[in-house]
Amino acid sequence: MTKLEELKMHLKRGKVYRRIELTKWSKSVDRHLEFLLEDGTLKKLSHGVYYFPKETAFGPTPPDENVLVQSFLKDDRFLLTSPNAYNSLGVVPTQLYNKRTVYNHKRYGEFKLGNRKFSFIVKAHFPKKATTEFLLVDLVNNIESLAADHKEILKNISYKVQAMDVKKLEHAVLKYGTVKARKFLLPLIDKAEAKRHAV
Repeated sequence: MTKLEELKMHLKRGKVYRRIELTKWSKSVDRHLEFLLEDGTLKKLSHGVYYFPKETAFGPTPPDENVLVQSFLKDDRFLLTSPNAYNSLGVVPTQLYNKRTVYNHKRYGEFKLGNRKFSFIVKAHFPKKATTEFLLVDLVNNIESLAADHKEILKNISYKVQAMDVKKLEHAVLKYGTVKARKFLLPLIDKAEAKRHAV
């Protein structure tokens, strides 16, 4: 068995590999990578990051975005989201954005991984999962970037707050909200709480 065949035996379909990981199984990693890219075993995603595609009836599948981002960051502390997630709140006109945002603690900037672009934003705090409360706060934080009537969205948000769990929302605002988001959302929360106590 050749050293290249030995290396291939360690590779698992659907997995993303960094060049440094492959040095465990190869002393001539750059030469071997050249062969693996040439014969289509691996696909290059970005500098030093490679993917062993899963095969389906429709051809090779792209890597799972979370696996891709985790491998790129060398960290599992991140939140992958998109402005499309705001559609679930029912306060914005349904639009599709070709943008993926990665909140993380390490990298900042636009990066192309495979054929997909990701916008990496360094943030001190973000949840493990995008809850309704977080998405609403995140929407107000990023409202300027949306191609829609901002006044209309803010009006819809003021109605939405009244139907939400205000304690959870307040926690999300204080933890994840910008100064602008706090100024807008905290008075709405107070108003919703006062309304409920008055009933």
